[in-house]
Amino acid sequence: MLRATHSLYPPIRCYHTLKPNNTPWSGLQNWRHSPLNHNRSWGANGPIKEDPLTRNTNNNNNTQILKLIESASTLSEIGALVLSTSDPLTKSRISHLGFTKWQIEKLPIGVCVPPVKPARPLKPQLVSPKEIPAPKHSGLPLNAYMLHNLAHVELNAIDLAWDTVVRFSPLSETIGEGFFADFAHVADDESRHFAWCSQRLAELGFSYGDMPAHNLLWRECEKSSDNVAARLAAIPLVQEARGLDAGPRLVQKLMGFGDHRTSKIVGRIADEEVAHVAVGVDWFLSICLKLGRAPCSTFKDLLEQYNVELKGPFNYSARDEAGIPRDWYDASSTNEQQNEKQRTNENLSVVYDRLASIISMECENSSLNKSSGCHQSDLP
Repeated sequence: MLRATHSLYPPIRCYHTLKPNNTPWSGLQNWRHSPLNHNRSWGANGPIKEDPLTRNTNNNNNTQILKLIESASTLSEIGALVLSTSDPLTKSRISHLGFTKWQIEKLPIGVCVPPVKPARPLKPQLVSPKEIPAPKHSGLPLNAYMLHNLAHVELNAIDLAWDTVVRFSPLSETIGEGFFADFAHVADDESRHFAWCSQRLAELGFSYGDMPAHNLLWRECEKSSDNVAARLAAIPLVQEARGLDAGPRLVQKLMGFGDHRTSKIVGRIADEEVAHVAVGVDWFLSICLKLGRAPCSTFKDLLEQYNVELKGPFNYSARDEAGIPRDWYDASSTNEQQNEKQRTNENLSVVYDRLASIISMECENSSLNKSSGCHQSDLP
């Protein structure tokens, strides 16, 4: 299959502005240039290939999906089509087929207006986070409960990525086509993740929509609709990064429940989310460079300006792998840097005091220095 063209992507961003131990994710370029991934079903030993038109669909629906895909002539039109699709599985299929069409036919980015809100199915009912039922009151066993929550996150992630492509499509010449290629790729990954979750829910005897869900993820997206830097800060660097934090804990809970098959699916999804966070870091740095802004302070300012909550506990190793500098999100890391700087200044002060004392003693004991007017003020 066609690979993303190398010319879309400028060199890895200016990491010299970061601490020495913060480097880009090592797999970023390989992810960008990877072939199309059709492993949309979960087999006995992991992901396997599947035609996105074959699972649980009738011929009429397949014909309709193909007609919709054929009608799109730009990447942004494909994104708007996905956002306007309410059925979750159809949304997932159109996302993958549209991304495939864009890659193979080398369609332009184009410019399109996104819908005000993405189309949603009648179920699940969207409620406030406080109204989400506890596992014992949800009507689902714990493994299905956790998997349903993840499926909801993945479905929202499809829309979040495509909204980023469509909403900021007028800026393609300024930002660069690689930005839109990356987030279309993210959407394709998320559509595959939702397909895995949906399949596993069905195997457990449930389906997406069997319990209420919240709308927090889209509300975070709405906040940043006017600012691409804020969108990167709020979605990949906060929301997606939370997936890095929560993934290993979810895997352990599923293992404890005895559901090893679901735990493997969740583990694979968590591993693949590293790429999405790394993409966010890379483009955030690029935009800060264009604006002449310091990335760390800009990130923190945007979170405050757009009222985006940043909370732990943090999975430091996964975040380090994705390339998020710790001082961006961890106050203790910032305090440690400040303390280290203070200790350095104190050590330098001691050195200068000792040097001044030595020079003063030599001035007193050397008639040559006395005659030349040596003074402590001669210190640099």
